[in-house]
Amino acid sequence: MFTDKTGKKLGISAILTKGIFRLQIVLQEWAVFVLHLVSQMPFHHLRRFFYRLSGMKIGKGSTIHTGARFYDPSNIRIGDDTLVGEGAILDGRHRLAIGSHVDIASEVMIYNSEHDVNAEHFTAMESVVVQPVTIEDYVFIGPRAIILPGVTIGKGAVVGAGAVVTKDIPPFAIVGGVPAKIIGERRNKNPVYKVGRAAWFR
Repeated sequence: MFTDKTGKKLGISAILTKGIFRLQIVLQEWAVFVLHLVSQMPFHHLRRFFYRLSGMKIGKGSTIHTGARFYDPSNIRIGDDTLVGEGAILDGRHRLAIGSHVDIASEVMIYNSEHDVNAEHFTAMESVVVQPVTIEDYVFIGPRAIILPGVTIGKGAVVGAGAVVTKDIPPFAIVGGVPAKIIGERRNKNPVYKVGRAAWFR
């Protein structure tokens, strides 16, 4: 008789279900690995082609610099004229919607999945609670900031370098710290700028 990792006995149907689930996980891990290899190619247009092929929606004029990592890219939506910096992590295990004219600096981590630390078996919370992340237009996220599950960052907001965002940020607020708190307000309430052209070999 087979048992799972908690010692629970498994019947044939449970074994088949777990086997299929495990195969799906392995295939997802393979896709993540392949996209990581793609992220090292020094040609912006080629990388973007493969990202779109994986199911990611990337708007006109948007670019993702080298070294980015993705989890389930089919749930990631990026608007027009948006920049994602080197080494960023974008989590698509639930919906991740990034607007237009957004500047995401290097090594930013955006997660929409986490574990329940109080659960008996350290359960992944995405199986219980949907925790999408939304980043609205004209947002700037500084280097090495971390965006946690379920957060909405309002239009034109600024997230300081190294900040950890644990709750929603209102439009045009400037936040910093761990956890991130409002430390100022952006004066320009009607942004119309473009982030800039893609760095093709970056």
